[in-house]
Amino acid sequence: MTRAFVFPGQGAQTIGMGRDLAEAYPTARAVFDEVDDALGEKLSSLIWEGEIEALTLTANAQPALMATSVAAIKALASEGVTVEKAAFVAGHSLGEYSALCAADALSLADTARLLRLRGQAMQEAVPVGQGAMAAILGLDYDAVTEVAEAASTGGQICAAANDNDPAQVVVSGHREAVERAMDLAKEKGAKRALLLPVSAPFHCALMEPAARAMAQALGDVEMHAPRVPLVANVLAHDVADPVLIRSLLVEQVTHRVRWRESVAWMAGQGVSEFWEIGAGKALSGMIRRIAPEASTRAVGTAADVTAAIESMK
Repeated sequence: MTRAFVFPGQGAQTIGMGRDLAEAYPTARAVFDEVDDALGEKLSSLIWEGEIEALTLTANAQPALMATSVAAIKALASEGVTVEKAAFVAGHSLGEYSALCAADALSLADTARLLRLRGQAMQEAVPVGQGAMAAILGLDYDAVTEVAEAASTGGQICAAANDNDPAQVVVSGHREAVERAMDLAKEKGAKRALLLPVSAPFHCALMEPAARAMAQALGDVEMHAPRVPLVANVLAHDVADPVLIRSLLVEQVTHRVRWRESVAWMAGQGVSEFWEIGAGKALSGMIRRIAPEASTRAVGTAADVTAAIESMK
């Protein structure tokens, strides 16, 4: 059975995530300790004992979710299931950094610092309240793209930002344009249109200042070829060249997340089993709608690690 390891993005965060992994596996605990050291603060305390409002702040959520994912990978590796047991790695938005860290393309400390900066830069790119994101349910990508283009008037931007699955596309841009898109989507037959509880309009042209910040930051870190190929958000197919990966991470800030296409591409390459590594199960739900013939498994707790190991015997 061909397997892919996939890594969640923002929205999956919960207070307490990864704590039982750290208690059960010294290698997982070491991940949180190293992230704390890299950031110069006890992010682990916020993750395990803090307030969800603080954890949800973009600059905290991004390194926190990465730390939880990498802790799960280290726990699996301590049981003999290394990243090389997967044919591909992929991640949703910030999850792409988790995937690269898990595949040893980036060091853990560099990944933590990059994601802290990425979160801060994305937050600062647009004044609070001026941007928004909304999930459009029940329309496909082409239909939502038409809606977004129609909503982009008066110098305001709205764009399809996350192509998540056949019936879920997220739009991003100026708040008024996003609200227009929600109304237009309902007129076009969308089942629902929901504003998302995010603090900035990710993955659209408004994020250009953040892309420039990431280009500079990524230019200062060492990057290696991943141990297994990365299926990149921007390309929706595999890539292993670190120079290209670096440029794609910059593009990713302003470009849409091609998750539906990425999963479909992996399924077309023979992937029949997707392991969601880290917090939550949102990607597993998307994958089942994209590739219903494939199986999914969430690996985010010590019990999940045990079950995953048992499944391979």
